[in-house]
Amino acid sequence: MTTDARTGSPEVIVLQARSHTERAILRRWAAEHHPGAPVVPIGDGPEAPAALGEALHGDGTVVVPARVAWVTPEVGDPGAIGKLRGLVTTAVMRMAWSPLHPALARHRPDSARVAVGEPATVADLMSRFVAQENGRRGSDGFARFVARQAVLACDRAERRILGDRYKVPRRMVEQITSATRFSELVARLATRTGRPAPDVAEQLEDCLHEMAAVQSPPAIDVFRAIMGPMHAKAWDVQVDEAGLERLRELNRDHALVFLPSHRSYADPLLLAEVLHERNFPRNHVLGGNNLSFWPMGALGRRAGIVFIRRSFGGDAVYKAAIQEYLGHLLAKRFNLEWYIEGGRSRTGKLRRPRVGLLHYLVAAMEDRPGLDAILVPVSIAYDQLHEVGAMAAEQRGGEKKAEGLGWLYHYFREQSRHIGTAQVRIAEPVSLRDALAEAGDGSAQLEKVAFRVCAGINAVTPATATSLVTFALLSARDRALTLQQVREVVAPLADHLEARDVPVPIAELRTRHGLRMTLDRLADAGVVTVFEGGTEPVFTIGSGRHHVAAFYRNGTLHHLLNRALLEVALLRIGDARDDEDLLDLGWRELSRLRDLLKFEFFFSTRREFRGEILRELDLVDPDWRQRNARPADVRASLRQAPLLVAPGVLRSFLDAQLVVADRLAALGDRPLPEEKEFLDDCLGVGRQMLMQHRLDRPDSVSRELYATALRQAENRDLVADGDGVPLTEKRGFWLAEVTAVIDDLGRLGDLQRARLEVVLGTGDDEPPPARALPAAQEREEGDRGVAS
Repeated sequence: MTTDARTGSPEVIVLQARSHTERAILRRWAAEHHPGAPVVPIGDGPEAPAALGEALHGDGTVVVPARVAWVTPEVGDPGAIGKLRGLVTTAVMRMAWSPLHPALARHRPDSARVAVGEPATVADLMSRFVAQENGRRGSDGFARFVARQAVLACDRAERRILGDRYKVPRRMVEQITSATRFSELVARLATRTGRPAPDVAEQLEDCLHEMAAVQSPPAIDVFRAIMGPMHAKAWDVQVDEAGLERLRELNRDHALVFLPSHRSYADPLLLAEVLHERNFPRNHVLGGNNLSFWPMGALGRRAGIVFIRRSFGGDAVYKAAIQEYLGHLLAKRFNLEWYIEGGRSRTGKLRRPRVGLLHYLVAAMEDRPGLDAILVPVSIAYDQLHEVGAMAAEQRGGEKKAEGLGWLYHYFREQSRHIGTAQVRIAEPVSLRDALAEAGDGSAQLEKVAFRVCAGINAVTPATATSLVTFALLSARDRALTLQQVREVVAPLADHLEARDVPVPIAELRTRHGLRMTLDRLADAGVVTVFEGGTEPVFTIGSGRHHVAAFYRNGTLHHLLNRALLEVALLRIGDARDDEDLLDLGWRELSRLRDLLKFEFFFSTRREFRGEILRELDLVDPDWRQRNARPADVRASLRQAPLLVAPGVLRSFLDAQLVVADRLAALGDRPLPEEKEFLDDCLGVGRQMLMQHRLDRPDSVSRELYATALRQAENRDLVADGDGVPLTEKRGFWLAEVTAVIDDLGRLGDLQRARLEVVLGTGDDEPPPARALPAAQEREEGDRGVAS
């Protein structure tokens, strides 16, 4: 037996070979670098060979682990991997299919490199074994433990060659079930459920096997090769590089928990590719098992997807498995990812967060006092989505199509057409422990943390050209606009957002060519209709496409929300008496509106909200602080404001509340029927009210908006008796409140339409008086002479 050159201790070489070719390469390496040392091959399975146990004698014996790492063109050139050929080549080179390796070794001998893990003495390994698994010297489990440690050491060595993107878990379930924590957990569950401990242990291990991702570099590459077409052709991707660099530093010491917005099936694929290209380790993506159909399920689990049952009720063992698995991933610094909305947005804006997985993560962290996680809010925003039409149909009452091979085929086919840009932006990351402390104790703690994440997503979500153009066309209420008229409606929106430091796409909005391209893309998707049989082209929302247009519009509404609320409050102030305290009245109205819309939008804390409103007021009337305003002055400020957004921002959501409030009032004191039946009734009555022009816009007839309005009703105790006040009285009060706000929006709409008439009456030959252009616009327009 040879000895370690540094310590003079005897050595044992542990080789993880996945083919005959790899075994030959490793034996040649061992003979050259460690001549005479015993060589013990191990496999990928949990069993350790008997020879390993026999070789582990003497505390000073040094164990040296090694494996072959196949280096591909991807290393040092991540961009080349974007092509399907590169992905397939990478996958083939990493596959442990022995017939392939001889040819690879012959034709590319430089691609096979030996990754040598950090050596460790038998004494060091025994200390770890006793500490982590409560093992005993001389037990059979020690050889299995050493084999696992060898695999992990080889993983780390291989990452130094291939990069962090191939940091993958090994034998996770075995690590969890062999730890001391597992037996303690089984004992607690057995006591709680009254079942025999062996039965609980078996079920717990089965649950872990069911959910645990078993990542491997070859599977990751194959998954990327197969799923790449689902996003690679559809969008050009713009990435917040500075935000990712901040995360890279944090990831050195903490696990990252990515919490992206969710608008498309492609979200996890696109984000995974962004992170892969920048050498981040692959996330463990937690998703519903509705997508675990073959072949997605089998391949997805090997590429990092953790399929979780969509419903597991009171199954204490399954819940414990989730908590233990998440805790183990955090402890090993594997990054996580899930979609806090619980599903894709059907309306284009963030849904209310679901805190179930956050609850298990916090419980796992509290069970490990030294552990923390970094929450990473991520915005993924698209110019357009192929799937938005199907989601819009669901809101009108259609059934969601089940996922399967047929669905996957049609989705692939749709994704082959380019439809613009996808933007990935990273909000300010936050320590989960810090967020919990700032949220304070109480039942709403996790909800506050989740709202903080959603507010972060909204803050970095960009205003896209698609969202502003659809806002303008929907505000025109089915009147067709010329290109110049679209520009005139969009310009004050862009001005306002730029004044609030919200990035807007200048080229797409400030130039005729860019704006026409945006409209043409919407026309290609059937969202916009273009009529070119007159003197010039005119544009309008296509028949039956208002829900789709509203989906795109809604992606920017959170940036305009405070402005909309302020406009309604100012309208109420304008109606006040001269002797009233106008500021106090304004804050009361704003508080009432916040409460009315708190299930639709994410608001800042009341203190932050007050500051945001004051900044909006500075934009409406920069001189308001220098004078004692009277109601007449406030009315004049509204008339002179460069834009009014309240009808376009709020009307759809208030119309939906109107329908739900009307149907509840019709019930009198009777309790709510089954929810699906009630929502179906709302859809029918909503269509009727739209046809009668009692509702303002078609996109308010929406199952999702009705469901959210129903949550508002539940929060106000309007669904069932609870506080002794007759339901008829409470329901009638809510209906009157919603009706009053809709009346206010109608008055603001009249002002808005009067301003729009000026725009609609202006042709290209007679532009309205030009306003001062922002510097960015002056640079963009140059000498085009375009009025803004």
